[in-house]
Amino acid sequence: MKSKRVIIAISLFITISTFAQNKNEKEMEKRIVNPWKWQNERSYVQAIEVTKVKGTLYVSGQTAIDADGRSSTDDMKTQLIKSIQNLEKVIKEAGYKCKNIVRLNIYTTSSEELFTCFDVFQNWITEHNIKQASTLLEVKSLFETLKIELEATVVR
Repeated sequence: MKSKRVIIAISLFITISTFAQNKNEKEMEKRIVNPWKWQNERSYVQAIEVTKVKGTLYVSGQTAIDADGRSSTDDMKTQLIKSIQNLEKVIKEAGYKCKNIVRLNIYTTSSEELFTCFDVFQNWITEHNIKQASTLLEVKSLFETLKIELEATVVR
């Protein structure tokens, strides 16, 4: 009888300790750093501090490549939409959420062409309530016929 009480007491102690430990674990926190206001219209933030992270996903540049590995020959807007869809697919497949993108770099072969459809990108950012640090780079070329590539870091 005494050994049963000891086992029950130990089990209860372990359960309470585990509960207390889990209760003390905090959710991930993001702190936006924007010394100015002008970047708000451009759909990014100057810096983002992330604490209490449980995982970090580094996503390779996603482009307008179909499921069979064929590069798109479509216009910038169509390629941007497909690149966003591919980025979402990778993020979801890994068990993360787009709203937790903290860094999103954009590579394009034509900034001028990208800005004609930049509203597609901005609407997607707004839809997912993404607050990310970003860099936009115009490059001489991307793989094959591609015009845009999105590279992300996501946390949870």
